[in-house]
Amino acid sequence: MAGLLEARTGQQLTLSRRWRIETALSALLRERHIATMDELITILVANKDTNLSDQVVEALLNNETYFFRDRTPFDMLEQEVLPRLHAARKDQRRLRVWSAGCSSGQEAYSIAMLLAENPAKWDGWTVDIIGTDVSQAVVERARKAHYSQFEVQRGLGIQQTIRWFRENENGWQANEALKRKVRFEQRNLLEPAPSGGPFDIVLCRNVLLYLNNERRRIAFDRIAEAIAEDGALLLGAGETVIGQTTRFEADPTARGIYRPSGVAEGQQPVRFGT
Repeated sequence: MAGLLEARTGQQLTLSRRWRIETALSALLRERHIATMDELITILVANKDTNLSDQVVEALLNNETYFFRDRTPFDMLEQEVLPRLHAARKDQRRLRVWSAGCSSGQEAYSIAMLLAENPAKWDGWTVDIIGTDVSQAVVERARKAHYSQFEVQRGLGIQQTIRWFRENENGWQANEALKRKVRFEQRNLLEPAPSGGPFDIVLCRNVLLYLNNERRRIAFDRIAEAIAEDGALLLGAGETVIGQTTRFEADPTARGIYRPSGVAEGQQPVRFGT
């Protein structure tokens, strides 16, 4: 199972995470009337049901996300990154944001809400926000922008919920004004970046953890090729560029933010201001 996931997506299930395989696949086994994991493996090895392989990969992907996840990065964006980019882009009046590994869309919609809630600052600007994910299922869900009560409560305040969502019998539906602010597409982070760049902000949070060192280097290269020279990269709390790539280095003024170093892989990075 772990090999299938890695072959299809580049993501690894480390030994410490393989405990979740059976849990993740239990619903699929019931749905397909497959009695045991051994029977599932036999079917996959026979390679007679490609749709089943797709379902297994989808089930094994970790799609954990929520609105304004780990609020600190969004505070840094609002207080440090966006003011700098606003000043730097004041002539073009255009901002491009890429949420890589967007899962079911909450991160991308969080960025859209963050910008929309400061209309005086961004009035007259063209703001492009794209979310990408390797999973077609979560991309389709992100486009629909329909969330459960639990998902909406997890990260959104009452005012934000009322402004951007309407309640129905099955949960909460994002209004069209919010949905129009973001576009989504299926894309593997190891592939070339989506069109629309160079991106001023790239969020790639808690994705690189699941890649081996070589694939992580490729992912950093893809991001470096797509980000603006003065752009900002946000990683997850447990991720870093240190010892991983020479294409990025820490922003000296904003902890947890990374900037392109302008240095090709294998060369030595130069500090900002030198």
